[in-house]
Order: sequence, then structure tokens, then C-alpha cells
Amino acid sequence: MNKKEKNESKKGYIKKGIILAGGKGSRLYPITKSISKQLLPIYDKPMIYYPLTTLMIAGINDILVITTPQDKDIFKNLLGNGSDFGIKISYAVQYSPSGLAESFIIGEDFISNQKVALILGDNIFYGQGLGNQLKNSSYIENGATIFSYVVKDPERYGVVEFNELGDAISIIEKPINPKNNHAITGLYFYDESVVQKAKSLKPSKRGELEITDLNNLYLKERKLKVYDLGRGTAWLDTGTFDSMCDATNFIKTIENRQGMKIGCPEEVAWRNGLIDDMKLKQLAKRSLKSGYGEYLLNLVRKD
Repeated sequence: MNKKEKNESKKGYIKKGIILAGGKGSRLYPITKSISKQLLPIYDKPMIYYPLTTLMIAGINDILVITTPQDKDIFKNLLGNGSDFGIKISYAVQYSPSGLAESFIIGEDFISNQKVALILGDNIFYGQGLGNQLKNSSYIENGATIFSYVVKDPERYGVVEFNELGDAISIIEKPINPKNNHAITGLYFYDESVVQKAKSLKPSKRGELEITDLNNLYLKERKLKVYDLGRGTAWLDTGTFDSMCDATNFIKTIENRQGMKIGCPEEVAWRNGLIDDMKLKQLAKRSLKSGYGEYLLNLVRKD
């Protein structure tokens, strides 16, 4: 982190992010028997490209990928140290799926008493103005910001309840009878107290450190903001066969119709000035036969 980024972090902007790409992927067996779910393709890109790009769009350029011992080297081979995207990427291991909140305990040294974002490796976000929404939300004086999204099956998620003023008053994990259909997405922004809060949690009946319990600690302190993503944004959770297929069809339709790629870290890096034209051309040459490289070259030509 350079001097400018450190100053921005002190002012309240989040510059560090964690991608949780662990788990067994048991709902996707047998295709996940020998490879991480987050390495599977969603149309023309590995699944992890999408959450990586979301963090980059939010202005987060120092990223920790937490994965399983057997997949760590594969992720390193795919993403490297982040220099191809003008960012920094490091890696850590979660030896067993012990809950999302464990990410902050595993990443304590990486977080280094700074504000941090967490995004799940199987979540895809897309929408007009999403970049501005995320950048604005990544400014945190203290407390936490999480994101809600209206779904038809809220019983599968953590559900947030609001009072008549629109303030969050409770979050219930996978409720049997949800009070509304506002699900909590897999993207979270936290202040410097997140590590100590995570350490204070007790395992749930599932034996996991629950992210909902962590969010409720902030809620109890009246330091939790819930930002509704609204109808102009798409949130896709790719944890099942059907949802992976739906996500692939969605990405394919948008990209083919608009001629612009979703979840392309090289493009985001170039547009944000993290890499220059020469670097983008260099990266493009690696994938010319697939059409991905031709797309990157056309960015420079059109510019």
C-alpha cells in the first residue's frame, strides 16, 4: 500500500479486500470433486474473476484470496501476485469450512488493523452505476455496511428486517418464515474492529462462525448500515447447478448484446489507470485464439 492509499484508508476508504474461495462445493458434486467451485467457468471467465473485479471497481487494490490447501497453488497460477491487474494479491488457507466470519481471523495479519471488505467467491454483481455505489459505500468512519437484495426465496439467505424508518433492526439466518424478502448478499464492508469481533463469536449449531452473528454485533452497537442494491442491479449467487447455468446465460446475453465484457479484471485495471496500453496489449496476446484477447486489443484501438 503506497502513501496515498494509506492516507485514504485512514480517512475511511477501504483499500483491503478478502475473497473467500474455500468450501467443499458439495452442492456441485461431482464437478467440484477435483477443483474449486470458484475456478469453474461462468461463460467465458473463471468464476473468481467476477468478485475480483467487483472489489477492483470499488477501489480495493490489495486483495487476499482465502482458499483450501489443495487449491491454493491453482489460484496462484491463475491470478499470480496481481501485477497483471496493477494490484496486489496474496493467499491464505482455510483448512475446513468453519464459517465466513473466520475469514477475518485467518486474514488478521493481512488486515493489519485496517478497514476491510469481504466478498464471497461465488457472488456476481452487475448493474448501471454499481461502481459509484460501491465506492461511496466503501467510505466507513466506523461500523459496517452490508448490502441487501430482493429475492423470491429469502429462506435460503440471511434476511434483514427494517423498521418503519427503513433502519435495520434484525438479521435472521435462513428463517423458516421470513418477514420480508430482503436477503443479505455476499459482500460486506467493515471497520477496524472486525477481527476482534470475529474472535468473540462462538460457533453456531453448524460449528461455524456465522457472518450473521458478526453483523448482529454491529447492529447491536447501532453501527450497521444496510444498503439496498435496488432493481437496477443484478446479484447472482452461483452455488448450485441451476444458478451457475442462469449466471452463464445472463453474462452471455449481456456481453453479446452490448459487446462489453462483465467481470474482466484486465479492462477494469486499464480503465482505472492501474495498467497502461502496452501492458494491456501484452496480456491480450495470451488469449487471442479465444476471442478474449481480441476484446482487450479492441479496447485500446477504440480508445
